[in-house]
Amino acid sequence: MRYELPYARPGQVIGLLGGSFDPAHEGHVHITKMALKRFGLDRVWWLVSPGNPLKAEGPAPMERRLSHARQIMQHPRVEITDIEAHTGTRYTAATLRALKRLYPGVTFVWLMGADNLAQFHLWQDWREIMETTPVGVIARPGKRGAARNSVAAQSFAHAKLTPWSSRLLGRCGVPCWCFINVPMSDASSTEIRARGGWDRG
Repeated sequence: MRYELPYARPGQVIGLLGGSFDPAHEGHVHITKMALKRFGLDRVWWLVSPGNPLKAEGPAPMERRLSHARQIMQHPRVEITDIEAHTGTRYTAATLRALKRLYPGVTFVWLMGADNLAQFHLWQDWREIMETTPVGVIARPGKRGAARNSVAAQSFAHAKLTPWSSRLLGRCGVPCWCFINVPMSDASSTEIRARGGWDRG
């Protein structure tokens, strides 16, 4: 199957939500819609990854995860992509470098749940990500305190936008990040797999 890169034009602000999406669920849909609204994004791309380098066990086949994600997330400003398979990158920092080369003039905003911010300092080149890419953090159940007190949050406290300035994310230079509280969904891919709702085979 021939791969086609998603379209973006210079000047756009595009949110990136990365993950294995194994499987995609309503929690992903919820934070995507909240990010579009609260961060003033033009579009959001889901980056369905070949695999998470921090996880020992591999996910379900890529085509199955992509197909399921497209069924779950149907929105005119959201695109489901396997762009990391195209760029050959496995780590977020390398993916961001590749995207910035491919799309000059486009501003990318990295999106993640508060649970990821809590352990963000374990990611490869995490400081580079914070210094070069706006980051939007969406609160998830039980992770607000750990996220706010995390190494990344403390290290970049000077670059934090207030929640009521969240729509400026992606339009005010870097480093810049914002933490928002939204009505939360506690859907979890791990729990869906545990109760037999998704077979990786």
